[in-house]
Amino acid sequence: MKMKCGIASSIGSSGRKFEEDEASKMAITTYQMKEEEIEKRKMEMRKRVETQLLKAEEEAKKLTQVWEELEDFTDPTRKELAIVRRKLELASKDLKSLAQICQKKEQEYKEAMETFQERSKEKANLTSALMELLNQSEILRIRKLEELSRVLISKP
Repeated sequence: MKMKCGIASSIGSSGRKFEEDEASKMAITTYQMKEEEIEKRKMEMRKRVETQLLKAEEEAKKLTQVWEELEDFTDPTRKELAIVRRKLELASKDLKSLAQICQKKEQEYKEAMETFQERSKEKANLTSALMELLNQSEILRIRKLEELSRVLISKP
């Protein structure tokens, strides 16, 4: 009976070994299948990421192009605005200097007008005085002439 036990135990241990080998093979196969599945998913994920990257790059190119078009569209306006602003600043400077010149000229005009009016009054007064003197002189001459006439007429 001992032999039967030995054979049975050796058959039992080889059966276990076979089962263990089968289980190991099955585990390795399962592991390999999972690895392949993981690899397959990695590849799919890479493709998706690459696709999304390509789309993002295309969108970035489109955005860059749109941005450039917007800059081209607004750039002439900016240039025109800058030119107009410069001209406006120059005009403001010119107006400021012209305003100062005008104020000086107005002041000179007022002074000249006051002087003119004073001189005009003075001339009018002098003219009146001259006329008065001429009238008095004429009256005096007439009186002297009359006196001379009387003296001449009275001397016979």
